[in-house]
Amino acid sequence: MNSMRKARRAAVWMAVGSFVALAALLTVPASRAQQIAVDVELVLAIDCSYSVDAREFELQMTGLAAAFRHPAVVAAIQAGDRGAIGVAVVQWSGAATQSTVVPWTLITDAASGAALAARIEAAPRMTREGATSISAMVAYGIRSIESNRLAGARRVIDISADGFNNTGYRIRTVASLAALSGVTVNGLAILNEVPMLGIYFEKHVIAGAGAFAMEANDYHHYAVAILRKLIREIGNPAVT
Repeated sequence: MNSMRKARRAAVWMAVGSFVALAALLTVPASRAQQIAVDVELVLAIDCSYSVDAREFELQMTGLAAAFRHPAVVAAIQAGDRGAIGVAVVQWSGAATQSTVVPWTLITDAASGAALAARIEAAPRMTREGATSISAMVAYGIRSIESNRLAGARRVIDISADGFNNTGYRIRTVASLAALSGVTVNGLAILNEVPMLGIYFEKHVIAGAGAFAMEANDYHHYAVAILRKLIREIGNPAVT
């Protein structure tokens, strides 16, 4: 029994140590000069793991681009108190593999939305294939939000993925840190590989104020799903 208690105690302290180390890793200077007020700071995370082939990657990028050309997304942006959002697009796979393919960009109208869409479509696959580290992507997203020059009423990381977190920190640990940092983690579960992935997202991935998960049956349904998701994230988070 004593050995079992010691093992549990050691496991607890290891978890605490990992949490503290991760929190320290995510810490960035608090002061940011020339902040621009926006309604939402939005990190859009594109899955580039081993399970995503070239066609599935293309469907994510073209679907995301199409959403920012859609009048409903532009209307949601302009209906906000500030009439502006900040967007960064990141490709990700394993624990050490994240690439910002579109840096923080201010979107206020149809023209800036169309310009963002063009940049998304033109972006090549910059992130090499790898394992699926949702946790590392969330950590990367937090640091990106904390170090930009935007002041958002809401701060959101939008994760699209077709599989479970299988490398890096435990996803729940990082999701909890996001919530403590005032960052909401939302998820789009693509169900072609794992039919129950939406339940996993609900239980383990999403976190923070107003967090939600949505589903796309496969990559061919991604464009419709991401459009609905962006309207909800940018506009009224309570709208389903």
